[in-house]
Amino acid sequence: MYDFDEIIDRRHTNAMSTDGFRSYIFHADDSMTFPYKDEEFIRMWVADMEFATPDVVIDAIKERLDKRIFGYTRVFEKSYYDAFVGWCQRRYGWTFKREELVMSNGVIPALYELVDYILKDDEKVLFLTPSYAYFKYAADVNHKESVCSNLIYENGRYSIDFNDLKEKASDPKVKLFILCNPHNPTGRVWQEDELKKMAQIVEDNNLWVISDEIHCDLLRTCNQHIPLGKIMPTYQKLVTCMAPSKTFNLAGMMISNIMIRDEELRNIWLDRHYNFDNPLSIAATQGAYEKGEPWLKELCAYLDKNFEFTKTYLKENLPQAKMEISEATYLAWVDLNAYFDKDENLPMFFAYKAGVLLEGGNMFVQHSDGFIRLNLACPKSTLEEGLKRICDAINHKHTEKYLGEK
Repeated sequence: MYDFDEIIDRRHTNAMSTDGFRSYIFHADDSMTFPYKDEEFIRMWVADMEFATPDVVIDAIKERLDKRIFGYTRVFEKSYYDAFVGWCQRRYGWTFKREELVMSNGVIPALYELVDYILKDDEKVLFLTPSYAYFKYAADVNHKESVCSNLIYENGRYSIDFNDLKEKASDPKVKLFILCNPHNPTGRVWQEDELKKMAQIVEDNNLWVISDEIHCDLLRTCNQHIPLGKIMPTYQKLVTCMAPSKTFNLAGMMISNIMIRDEELRNIWLDRHYNFDNPLSIAATQGAYEKGEPWLKELCAYLDKNFEFTKTYLKENLPQAKMEISEATYLAWVDLNAYFDKDENLPMFFAYKAGVLLEGGNMFVQHSDGFIRLNLACPKSTLEEGLKRICDAINHKHTEKYLGEK
């Protein structure tokens, strides 16, 4: 019913994907040049999709446009809460009180604020690594120390080192645990027993916990997401973050749902957080939660096939690469340590040698050297060309090295 094979030209729309890669990936300006023209790059980097936003969302925006006034706006109508809590109830068997819901322009801005609101000057933030870099940035910008617990990596699969996590959580200066659930970049969907063990560690040490669940809707069809709030139904020091941005390709609409259980923290947020919501964003999000499930079901089925194709292609063309199909997200996490030295700048290599824009493990705090993260939320034809270029560049590099050694 939906055409996920459509190629959409995003150039000249001020899209980060097409127009912002020099500054974001390479910290350079427009004077940076490559052997490829900008329009020739295969873009597999920033975490938005190359798919059109669903029609039901666009229709909701058009309906709001017809109101013709776009003044100061916040989420006042109960219908928004009803749409979102209904979504969580249907998909995850989880609900929350209306008063717990506050709005943010994004999960990242919310993290920056919450770290400031929660922690005193000498207190620390704990998270699992490799990690979405903005967990660390949220600590850094607030001049707080980060404490990292490396995940266990065995045979291409990640698990939690609970002994290490328990030890680091017991530091009396660690007061906040930021969890990525499902996990970015590894794609793990944390299972009930894993969540219960983490919850016990949090409770034993009386930690605040922020559960970033922004990828929770993007599951492989055999998996089920469990909100941490469902595991910890009465724990007050829990903040849950969800958003339509990844699910429905609405990152540019800048709207996220933040559920703050603790009344005191919620009041601090409401007192200090200056925020109005884009009226079109509210309409888009409500339309997505009310009518977007058929589109999402087809999207996830398409992503399943893209992941299967990627795993098979890499196995055939880069046999020493390690990749497990992500349990959630549309992001593949690929181990290329067999092909590169630890200090290789992988984003630079693939931009220059393959005309592919991607993110390297150096963007994910630590415990991630030699990895790349590939965005598979693109048409099959784009994916195939991107993988071909990646494999050709690596194989050519190793052919040259072999001939040079001879």
